[in-house]
Parts: sequence; C-alpha cells; structure tokens
Amino acid sequence: MHEVSLVRSIAATLEEAFSAEELMRLTNIKLRVGLLSNVEPVLLQNAFGAVQEGEGKFAGVTLAVELLPILVECEICGHRSQIDNYKFACAHCSRPTSNVVQGNELLIHQVEFSDPLPT
Repeated sequence: MHEVSLVRSIAATLEEAFSAEELMRLTNIKLRVGLLSNVEPVLLQNAFGAVQEGEGKFAGVTLAVELLPILVECEICGHRSQIDNYKFACAHCSRPTSNVVQGNELLIHQVEFSDPLPT
C-alpha cells in the first residue's frame, strides 16, 4: 500500500515547513489529487488514519482529499477539455491530444490551524 508512504511524505513535508508549536495547532490538511496520480482517495484516508493511530502523528487532524479531473489542452485549437473514460481527444475539434494540464497532481493545497492559545 503506497498510500502509507505518501502519508508519511506529507507528514515530513509539513514537519519541515512548520514549527512543532504550529503542528500542535494543525486541524485540517487539504490535498488535491489528480485522477492520473495513481492515488485512491479512500485508501489515502485509511492510510492517514493508520498513521495517526499507529504513529501518534496528527491526532485530531482531519484529511480532506479533492479529486481533480483530467484536463487537456489541444495543441491545434487551444481548447481545454475534460477527459472522460480516458479518451484523450479535444472536445472542440475531436483531435487526439496528450497535452495534460491537470490530473497528475498530488498537492498539499491548504492547511488549517486552530487559534493560538492565549499567553
């Protein structure tokens, strides 16, 4: 299950970007995952829960996964099309295209924190 290693990579990225105090206030992680990224959102959610439980990281933090469709841009007419059923063709002129402009992502899109405790 490569989703566990992805969750660990996400955790490492956040640990590099934020202080321990900031991570203690982390409440929500929002990811954007493209259909071509070879990541199953449900399995990623399960892996996140397993890492939370097994490693004690990010207790109380929720993970939201937004699945992004595949978009291509036609090299001939410049039209952007959403790809359905993996038929890589322009919806405007019907020409085949492999110019993917969205769908490969696995991004930490947003993180949310609780208000700091008053001192």
